Amino acid sequence: MRSDVARLRCGKTIPLLGMGTYCPQKDRESTISAVHQAIKIGYRHFDTAKIYGSEEALGTALGQAISYGTVQREDIFVTSKLWSSDNHDPISALTQTLKTMGLEYLDNYLVHWPIKLKPGVSEPIPKEEEFEKDLGTEETWQGMERCLEMGLCRSIGVSNFSSKKIYDLLDFASVSPSVNQVEMHPLWRQSKLRKVCEENKIHVSGYSPLGGPGNCWGSTAVIEHPVIKSIALKHNATPAQVALRWGMSKGASVIVKSFNGERMRENKRALDIKLDDQDLSFIDQLEEWKIMRGDFLVNQTTSPYKSIQQLWDDEI
Repeated sequence: MRSDVARLRCGKTIPLLGMGTYCPQKDRESTISAVHQAIKIGYRHFDTAKIYGSEEALGTALGQAISYGTVQREDIFVTSKLWSSDNHDPISALTQTLKTMGLEYLDNYLVHWPIKLKPGVSEPIPKEEEFEKDLGTEETWQGMERCLEMGLCRSIGVSNFSSKKIYDLLDFASVSPSVNQVEMHPLWRQSKLRKVCEENKIHVSGYSPLGGPGNCWGSTAVIEHPVIKSIALKHNATPAQVALRWGMSKGASVIVKSFNGERMRENKRALDIKLDDQDLSFIDQLEEWKIMRGDFLVNQTTSPYKSIQQLWDDEI
């Protein structure tokens, strides 16, 4: 098997380097242009979500590239995510996503967060009255399994699930998740969760592998860390390349978002770097802190989570 892909439990391969398409401005033309650039550079893994507002632009760009003969559909790996206000009906949500994107199927469909919101909520930060107290995870997962049976997607998984939530899901799942997409980078290494996922043949996909610089909630702490910079200097690489290579060295795929062509090329060259045991040991000693904490899903009245610790089951 190629060194730039991982095999999922369902048999599909997932490219280790993925392009994220979250764009706060929801700029359609910029997204389409960036996806075309990424395909030309060699990216084959694309990540979106209903709540990102980029499904239509990504689907348009992929459709154009396929029609031009630049790439074939079977060579592209596409992930989208079930938004929490659709947890009651994953089949309808995925059917709409496919219509929006102009695709016959997704390669990977994920439950975006372990939370259930009232139907129709379309903002990423829910108001207090928009939470459902019952998580309904079992019902949601049955709907995800049905999506798989119907051929609407090739694999199903979750996002932002702690080790405990993975175990809880495995207790009732007929089909185990193929993927758990979580924040993962050298300053939030997810050691416990990666072990649990590995033991249960669940692939870890890391979002914000550079710490989310450029996002309103993100940080430059990863790429500006002196240890990461020192390792980069040693390998004649950039701090971003070191951070990305670290994630891939742990067997994870990494979802990195840049619409800048030169940055995309730079990120892709992370595949060519080899970190040694000393590099990995230095990174393992770094102090950890989670950047995307999910505070917007916690409140004292309507959310099932009354604290950040509850949301992440003390894995924070």
